[in-house]
Amino acid sequence: MTQLARGQFGDEFTWGVAHAAYQVEGAWDADGKGPSIWDTFTHRPRTVRDRSNGDVACDFYHRYAGDTALVKRLGFGAQRFSISWPRVLPDGTGRVNRAGLDFYSRVVDACLERGVEPWVTLYHWDLPEALQRRGGWANRDIVDWFGEYVGVVADALGDRVRHWMIFNEPCSFTLVGHLAGQHAPGVRSLRKFLAAVHHVNLAQAAGARVLRDSLDDADVGTTHIVTPSRMLGTTRRHQRAARSLDALLNRAHLEPNFGLGYPIADCPLLRGIRRYQRDGDDKAVLVDWDFIGVQYYTRLLVHPLPVPLLHALPRYGRDFRRYEITATGWEVQPDGLHEALTKVHAYGKVSRIYVTENGAAFPDHLVGDRIHDDRRTAFYRDHLEQVRRAQSDGVPVHGYFCWSLLDNFEWAEGFGPRFGLVYTEFATQRRIIKDSGRWFQEFLAA
Repeated sequence: MTQLARGQFGDEFTWGVAHAAYQVEGAWDADGKGPSIWDTFTHRPRTVRDRSNGDVACDFYHRYAGDTALVKRLGFGAQRFSISWPRVLPDGTGRVNRAGLDFYSRVVDACLERGVEPWVTLYHWDLPEALQRRGGWANRDIVDWFGEYVGVVADALGDRVRHWMIFNEPCSFTLVGHLAGQHAPGVRSLRKFLAAVHHVNLAQAAGARVLRDSLDDADVGTTHIVTPSRMLGTTRRHQRAARSLDALLNRAHLEPNFGLGYPIADCPLLRGIRRYQRDGDDKAVLVDWDFIGVQYYTRLLVHPLPVPLLHALPRYGRDFRRYEITATGWEVQPDGLHEALTKVHAYGKVSRIYVTENGAAFPDHLVGDRIHDDRRTAFYRDHLEQVRRAQSDGVPVHGYFCWSLLDNFEWAEGFGPRFGLVYTEFATQRRIIKDSGRWFQEFLAA
């Protein structure tokens, strides 16, 4: 195997880091910001594993300049961050909070002053609580609410921001937030889940139209978590289970925007979505994306019976156990990234694909002023090899964003899992570059 080198990925390849508003900003009620569904959710008892919340998080709201300097110091050319909808529109619609917009304007300027390209995600799960009280994503009116919000942000930042992502992982915030109830808003309802899926797909298209109508040179995409699966068996039932899972997790939000409809034939659970479709929706949902962001962390093992995985391992575990498991319990399987990139490319609908999230949590231990996280460095090296493999196979991968710049608030897992290239000492907000960050620093400087 040849030595991995930056130049192998192409001169125009984008190297970046990523983070999200609720996970890093803190300042949850500062300067006119309204509450989000994650503020509400984490302030309820027993919703987060370590009983923490994002009230302070990494205090990025006050430390954005120093953190953006870290991006530059590590050698990255792009910083992906999200806009908090309730920081801009505290009530979800109507009244604009100028202080919130000014904050994001300062973040954009901090990026540009340091030669770091800002990549903006318009929605990374923190819906205004005011809109949740009106039905949230289960209310079709949210398509118009979202379009209004996108227009406000585009008017404020579009003179300096070119790269836009509409959503972060629609599958995650619809499925985990509205069916499983493990994320905000904590709903467990098949009806509301199906409504949310359709309304999110309509909103993706509406948001893209607003950006293109408002901005002359907007580069518009969205991001999807793509999770390949491996069957724990070869029967027809295993095959049906794998198709159904793939349709639910990977295709229900990709294919409607591509004009392919919903994969109902492979996932009967989605049949109920028809009651939320109206005449003309098949056209309204279409988007000609400039790019798609692929987010990959692990693959799934598929078994058609509700057998606990630990019970299945004695039978299937010999192959499974040769892979490493992260602190979040996810299998490290770099080949899955190649599979995910190839899967999206096979649709033939986009000319550019970016890896907009990839990373791993491992138990990090501060020894003096160093964190020796060799396992994370190996994770990144192995997954970058799969990006090169995909490029060699003709997949147009144009960039890679690490998740994440900082250790941050990891949703329902709290502050336990650490994904950062930079260690966050949450009690003091001290930042320490980990050995994985140092590796990227050397790799990108070469």
